[in-house]
Amino acid sequence: MKKLLVALVACMFAAPSFAQFSSGGFSLDEEHMYWGVRLGLNFSGVGGDIESDKSRTGMTLGGVVGLRVSDSAPVFLESGLYYTERGGKNLKYNNAPLAAKGHLNYLEVPALIKYGISTENNIAILPFIGVTFAMGISGSYAYLKHPEMGIKLGTGLEWNNLYAEAAYQFGVTNIADSDKLAGADLSSHGHALCINIGVNF
Repeated sequence: MKKLLVALVACMFAAPSFAQFSSGGFSLDEEHMYWGVRLGLNFSGVGGDIESDKSRTGMTLGGVVGLRVSDSAPVFLESGLYYTERGGKNLKYNNAPLAAKGHLNYLEVPALIKYGISTENNIAILPFIGVTFAMGISGSYAYLKHPEMGIKLGTGLEWNNLYAEAAYQFGVTNIADSDKLAGADLSSHGHALCINIGVNF
């Protein structure tokens, strides 16, 4: 895993030498399709009836593909596939300890709408909003359920094919496993601050 991460980071920072300092992966003036890789961190937690006392720091690794969807405005639709580590530490119910951790590792598919704003020096600002669909594939998920749907909003910056973004993601589906607490009618939702870097091609 460490070798893979080192190789990805090396590719990200080597990309500008091949891009010849063009306007980057996004073309705000014409119809354009792009793809890219992302690497980053999540700072996630759980709130509601079952809540986490501390956040979990986890990794994100994925690939994206985007397409301009308007001839008259720089609007892009982006999707992809991510491996992402979320959850929380020190799960509680009514302030009583439940489990030391509720770690959920997901495969996640986003559907984001991005709007491109050009600035000087070939920098593109890309605010976005959309939905995410995630399915748990591993982890220690005591009292939590696997599938999750969420809303994600944030802003990206792209220059010379290099890309960085910060986003906040909050779940809209209930991930509390009520069956494990004598059938109590519980409601809990995940949330995460996401910071990614990457390359667009």
